[in-house]
Amino acid sequence: MDPVIYSLDPSVEEHLALKTFEGKFDVKDFVGSVSEKLIAQSKADSGPFDPKPFIRTFEAAVDKLIAVRKDVQAKTEQLEKNVRIGEKEYSKKMAELHKGFEAVGNSFAGMETKMNEVGRTAIRIGEQMESVHLERQRAQAAYDLIDYYNQFSRDDTSKLDALKKEGREGRRQVAILLRRLSTLAKEVDLPIAEKTKESIDKYCEKFEKDMLYLFDRCYRKGDPKMMHHCAQTLLDFNGGTSCVQVYVNQHDFFINRVRETSTNSDPSLWESLPDPDASPPKTETGLIELFAEIRTTVGQEAQIVQAVFPNPPFVMQVFLQRIFAQSIQQYVEQLLNKASGLSDLAYLRMLQLVHVQTSVLLEDLKGYELPFSTPRSPLDVSEFRRSLIGAPATSGPASTSSASLSSMLEAVMEELFVPFTEGQRYLERENKSLGELYATHLTPFTKYHERTSKGPGSSMFNRMINQFSSATGTASAGAGTATSTATAAASAFMRRMNVERNIEKPVEEPLREEDGQLNIDIAEKMLKWHAEAIGRCVELSAVNDVPKHTFALLKVLAEAIGTAYIEGALETALSRIEAADTKSEPSLQPLGVLRSVDLISHLWQQYVNIALFPLASSSVTTRREMAVFNNQTMSRIEGAANTLMQRVIDGIVAWLSVQLAKQKKNDFKPRNDDLSFARVNTEPCIACCEMLEKVRDAAKKNLSGKNQEVFLSEVGNAFHGLLLDHLRKFPVNATGGLMLAKDLKNYQDTIAAFSIPSLHERFEFIRQLGNVFLVRPDILKSYITEGYLGRIDSMLLRPYLAQRSDWGQAEKGFNDGSVVEDGLGVGAEGKGLRDRLGMGRLSLMMKDLEGLKLGEGMSMGLPSIPGNFPGGFSLSTRSFGSMGA
Repeated sequence: MDPVIYSLDPSVEEHLALKTFEGKFDVKDFVGSVSEKLIAQSKADSGPFDPKPFIRTFEAAVDKLIAVRKDVQAKTEQLEKNVRIGEKEYSKKMAELHKGFEAVGNSFAGMETKMNEVGRTAIRIGEQMESVHLERQRAQAAYDLIDYYNQFSRDDTSKLDALKKEGREGRRQVAILLRRLSTLAKEVDLPIAEKTKESIDKYCEKFEKDMLYLFDRCYRKGDPKMMHHCAQTLLDFNGGTSCVQVYVNQHDFFINRVRETSTNSDPSLWESLPDPDASPPKTETGLIELFAEIRTTVGQEAQIVQAVFPNPPFVMQVFLQRIFAQSIQQYVEQLLNKASGLSDLAYLRMLQLVHVQTSVLLEDLKGYELPFSTPRSPLDVSEFRRSLIGAPATSGPASTSSASLSSMLEAVMEELFVPFTEGQRYLERENKSLGELYATHLTPFTKYHERTSKGPGSSMFNRMINQFSSATGTASAGAGTATSTATAAASAFMRRMNVERNIEKPVEEPLREEDGQLNIDIAEKMLKWHAEAIGRCVELSAVNDVPKHTFALLKVLAEAIGTAYIEGALETALSRIEAADTKSEPSLQPLGVLRSVDLISHLWQQYVNIALFPLASSSVTTRREMAVFNNQTMSRIEGAANTLMQRVIDGIVAWLSVQLAKQKKNDFKPRNDDLSFARVNTEPCIACCEMLEKVRDAAKKNLSGKNQEVFLSEVGNAFHGLLLDHLRKFPVNATGGLMLAKDLKNYQDTIAAFSIPSLHERFEFIRQLGNVFLVRPDILKSYITEGYLGRIDSMLLRPYLAQRSDWGQAEKGFNDGSVVEDGLGVGAEGKGLRDRLGMGRLSLMMKDLEGLKLGEGMSMGLPSIPGNFPGGFSLSTRSFGSMGA
């Protein structure tokens, strides 16, 4: 073929160049670019499509691309060869460089070893030189010291005088020399040296006076730099204590402000302070002003002290100690003396107020912890200690300033309140105050119960005094010094009551019923006062003493609210019941007493568990003792309440028995039918139901929960027993049976209002038992063998059946054609019932009926109520009182 004819177009040649394939390459774009011109020509030519130009072009393009690939492959092979050669040369050079670096490293290591040896040698030389230098300094110091000592022995002080006139540095050197000379003069024990010692002492005294005079003059001029120089010089001379004393003693806070405390500036505070019902004061005007002035003064002096004195912490501590010992203590004593003249409560409240405010001031003053300053002179403390004569005196700032400002402030705070809280002083006064408050508050209550008691020998007042006395002896014998202080309140109560009792009044005040009643408001007030005392206890007692002090205050509260208040009310209520006529309608007022006892005890025990027990958690022993004491107290109160409730039940049952005894012999066997039908219920029934309704209403008003259920159950059970015995005593005819049924239905409906499920079965049995007087003789036998009566041995029903007016005829019908068992006719039907139930079960039912147990119990006679009825009275606080036991 002719190559010219099939040569590629120049535009296609450009696309086949190597640069086309460098970078991003797309096959579709490449093919489109190569065939773009051919497609245009094909579209321009008329006729059918001719593929040959495309074939020839792409064949030539492929040949061209193959040639290009060969060239690229040849160049790539050459470059790879060159790279391999370059890598070999690079590896060779790196190996040579590594060997060179190893040689350099070895050389540096050798140099470092030699330098270390030279350094150690230099250190040894330096230490030797320092030792030589110190020896030289000691020798020079000894020489100078002996020279100055000899000059003093000749009364020649010209050299020291000249040195003193050289300015600040000269005065500092004189101070150091005089300190050393003074020490040396004390060491020389020769008769001839006495004169020299006197000369040195006089010169030292004169030097100190001159420096103090210069310090005072600079202080008045307000020159802090010269003041600092004087303070530093006196520090080098004798510790600088005299300089600090001059600064503190001449401060305006102590000189120009001679503080005359005016406690009359806040009359409202002093009026409310002894009032237990008023809130404890939080501030006192004079104290607030004093503490504000202290904060301002200390803030200003902290800056001055830090700028003037080389030992700021020591100076600040001395200044603050003087503030506490003089200004604060004086004012606090005046406040407490005036408060003590009002009452113990006023004293304690003021003590707490002062303690709280002082604690706040203390925390503010702890922020003025100043850093230590370092001596500017090269003759520092370390140089003094290495000198020939020794170190400076350690009785000055150097020893005192080692303690932190916070520790010092805590110490002065403790010292300030030690006279008021040392040992048992605070607790004894707290107990005394609390006891007097309770005694005063309960005086009307105690007088009421004393006057309404049976007699002077057995009065509640005397018993209360005996209880307090025994508590005092027990606490003193077994509880130790700390716990025995709890009896202070008892003693105060006794003293107050004896005074009240022995005062002869020409006209006795009339009794008010409300004075003798338990009042939850009074209990809340007593708890409020106690909570305030506990707050003071936590504030004023040491942390380790809080548990035992809390226990002591708990005893005071228990004696007042438990023994004097609650048990006093229970005892009077019990004595009233015992003195009441058993044949008269019993008073249900004791149930109101029980309600108040329950509410007050619940409130009291909540307070004990929430407020007191947590305060004793840090002491396991005290916490356990508190729990045991609290449980014993509540158990004693429960026992008294239980006895009272039992006496109430006894009175109710006795009165119901009296009412049933009024039943006329022929009430259920009337002769005038019209008159009998006109009556709805008999008079004893009406009286008993009215009483039971009163009992129900009083119980639901004053009792709750299990107490209400037990009380009503016991009354219902006892009345059930009374009715069983009552039905055996009266003959009943057909008309009387209707009257009896009305009475029994009324009884059942009244008891049903008690809402006690255990009583429903008992009185349903009573109703069905009453129906035996209504049924005809011919069906009587079947009636008593079915239902409730069918579960009872027929022998037990005989006393009731015998009261039927037609029993003689009915009894014969029972015996006709029947097997006689136990004296009562029981036919085949009855025997079949016994066969089905079993003799064992019938016997058990008979025993239940005789022993006050049918279902839950029934009696054929009068109930014998034990001293503590089943279940007993339970305070709603028992879950609280048992905590921690």
